[in-house]
Amino acid sequence: MRPFRYERATSPDAAVATVAANPGAVFLAGGTNLVDLMRLGVARPDRLVDVRRLATDTVEPLADGGLRIGAAVTNSRLAADLTIRSRYPVLAQALLSGASPQLRNLATTGGNLLQRTRCPYFQNVTTPCNKREPGSGCPAREGDHRTLAVLGHSEACVATHPGDMPVALAALDATVRTEGPAGPRALPVTSLHRLPGDEPHRDTVLDRGELITAVDLPVLPLTARSRYRKVRDRASYAFALVSVAAVLDVAGGTIRDVRLALGGVAHVPWRARRAEEQLLGAVATEENLRRAAEAELAAARPLRDNGFKVPLARDLIVRTLLDLLEPLQRHDPTEARP
Repeated sequence: MRPFRYERATSPDAAVATVAANPGAVFLAGGTNLVDLMRLGVARPDRLVDVRRLATDTVEPLADGGLRIGAAVTNSRLAADLTIRSRYPVLAQALLSGASPQLRNLATTGGNLLQRTRCPYFQNVTTPCNKREPGSGCPAREGDHRTLAVLGHSEACVATHPGDMPVALAALDATVRTEGPAGPRALPVTSLHRLPGDEPHRDTVLDRGELITAVDLPVLPLTARSRYRKVRDRASYAFALVSVAAVLDVAGGTIRDVRLALGGVAHVPWRARRAEEQLLGAVATEENLRRAAEAELAAARPLRDNGFKVPLARDLIVRTLLDLLEPLQRHDPTEARP
């Protein structure tokens, strides 16, 4: 690891100004991803600006009934929050399926949103990688790509977003709040990350020096009926091959509202809007769930060794929605008819 300068920012404005003015400066929060990348030689900042004590580390109610999660709230603390567990169980489940307890104790809400891909070529500085060195090539397309993208990838990059929490936030229609050189702004979490296109080195739409300060969760009564499921190579600790975050509202056997997001299949947490459109107003049967999942995955373009992800994602969507329907069946068989 090459030498770098460390400093603790005294205010959000000072942190933003420092990073915006210095191309070699980066924000440091929990450091669970950044420090690993520095050890590997993938990230080579010359200045770390510690922002962990700038944002709040609390979960607070908003005037409209929603919740505001401070960017410094750790993953373990957020997963244990009683309001999150009762009103947004999909978020607590996603957090607990990620990393190890030790890492969750350090990782922050803001930092977790900015995790970088675990593509083996991105993390190996002896190989070309368009994400690490634009224009150098993407050996993953013909090489080891079993865990990589099947949706939204480009000739330049087939990497996947590694997160779990961002997938749940995408299904919940969360809003990300930032402070940047141009002032504060709020953007939907589904707009934060970007597909690789010709610029795979840009993971998000954030400007240089733009700092995530909080995440807002909207008031959605249906979110109490939500679930996160993750398939991975090792149950103990691994990134998702495919994951699903689902929120469902059913009445009289008809789907009144549904939110779906996929992890492990694209460069971004993938909001499954085609499936949602097909399910709205449909009778909640297993056949209709499967058709909707297949409609979403019709756009998949698997590579040589990751075609298994397509049926895996289809079956995981169906199983997760059936899991949400089954309690309704037990209490009132007329409510849902899977």
